[in-house]
Amino acid sequence: MTLPRPHRVDLLMAAGGLAVGLLMWSFGLHTQTDRLITARWATLVPLFVMAAMEAVRRTMPQTALAVGTVALVADQFTYGTLVTALMYTDLVYAAVVYGTAAAARRIPYTTGLVTIGVTIGFLVWWQNAIALVVGLLTGMVSFLPALTGAVVRNHRQAADAALLRAEQTALLAEIDRTQAVVAERARMARELHDMVANHLSAIAIHSTAALSIDEPATTRQALTVIRENSVAGLAEMRRLIGLLRDSSGDTEPAAAPTLAGLDALVEQARDNAGPSGLDLVLEDGRESTAGLPAPVELAAYRIVQESLTNALKHAAPGEVRVVLTGGQAALTVEVTSPRGDRPGPTAPGSGAGLVGMRERVDLLGGAFEAGPVTDRDGRKRWQVRAELPMDVKDEERA
Repeated sequence: MTLPRPHRVDLLMAAGGLAVGLLMWSFGLHTQTDRLITARWATLVPLFVMAAMEAVRRTMPQTALAVGTVALVADQFTYGTLVTALMYTDLVYAAVVYGTAAAARRIPYTTGLVTIGVTIGFLVWWQNAIALVVGLLTGMVSFLPALTGAVVRNHRQAADAALLRAEQTALLAEIDRTQAVVAERARMARELHDMVANHLSAIAIHSTAALSIDEPATTRQALTVIRENSVAGLAEMRRLIGLLRDSSGDTEPAAAPTLAGLDALVEQARDNAGPSGLDLVLEDGRESTAGLPAPVELAAYRIVQESLTNALKHAAPGEVRVVLTGGQAALTVEVTSPRGDRPGPTAPGSGAGLVGMRERVDLLGGAFEAGPVTDRDGRKRWQVRAELPMDVKDEERA
């Protein structure tokens, strides 16, 4: 197994401690006088061992502390040096800061108990105040560095936790911002499609009719409808651009359409449906026409608008019926149109209209269905049906 490489700072600290210790040893500066081992060179053994452990204080903190403890005890049987004791205090500190969480919890308690035990033991043995000095020195060498390391480690963990929370908060904020942008883009896409697609479809159908039918009256009528729809579409685009501007001040936001404007919407669609052979009928069977939440009115209006646009593009000649029903609980919008081959010009579709209608209903928590059905007379028809609940706030966007 490859041993971890010592940190450069630890190597510098080990080299510096060893150099100072050798300098003090060369001048005969020792901490004890009469000891068991009287050879001067013996003092260098704990010094070199402690310097070696200082080099791995960060990469092998617990091993360094264990070996350093043995070297410190051995140093007490020699003349000793102050540098050996000082490097040991750093090993205790490093073991708490860089060691495992269990070691960081255990070392302060262990060194505290050792300090108390040494103090009591020397008091019983010597029975004088010098024992208190020995206990104080023991605490300064062991317990105080351990306590300092615990405080530093707790501060680092708190800082790391705060940084992690800040990063998580920033990530959640970015996710919320992205979701808000996506939701706003989807809303803008629905509004743009619903406001402009109706006019562009009418322009496409009538321009095709004007090109395919070589009759001055028909061409003039088609061009009139094209002009009306182009002007109306341009006005809708300007209103939408005004909503998108933050503070330009040159365009007032347009009021959201309501169901009170359905008559005008159906009448406009009836004018555009001339070449398609469609007869548009509006049937309002609601119990009450007042008190509808604004999001429900907007969604219902846009669903009818898009359904009429789709009928103008794809429906076979016949009756297109718009039916509104409901009471206090929900509003039901139902639009049916004939299916089959149709004569005359058609306009291509992208499918975005159905997606937009479904999104509007889903945002309100309602139910949406669109597909082919067969009526009582056995005729094939296309039906769009939406149920919009009334229990929504006016602030919600449809």
